[in-house]
Amino acid sequence: VQLQASGGGLVQAGGSLRLSCAASGRTFSYYGMAWFRQAPGKERDVVAAIKWSGDRTYYAGSVKDRFTISRDNAKNTVFLQMNGLLPEDTAVYYCAASGKDRLYYRVLSARDDYDYWGQGTQVTVSS
Repeated sequence: VQLQASGGGLVQAGGSLRLSCAASGRTFSYYGMAWFRQAPGKERDVVAAIKWSGDRTYYAGSVKDRFTISRDNAKNTVFLQMNGLLPEDTAVYYCAASGKDRLYYRVLSARDDYDYWGQGTQVTVSS
């Protein structure tokens, strides 16, 4: 599956952005999806993840209650709505797909669980 992320940009603290990730190549609804982010000099960490069915989600503690992950299987797209953005949210955001999602009940949140990666989109939050 090929992934194309978009929607990043520059926003002031407290503002909002909506990231999109369009998938192509294989049956999108087969895959668990996630958003990761990587700030300069730091590891790539999970932000949010969603089951193939869309009925269960996972959020990193730092973004819970501010970010919302969702998916539209009919449009082969996963979204990340980011509200109340903080300067520490500044990073390159990557969408990722997991082909083993259906093997697990839990929402997959480890980097190694994900097989396919998009190119990343920059999010910069100014103070």
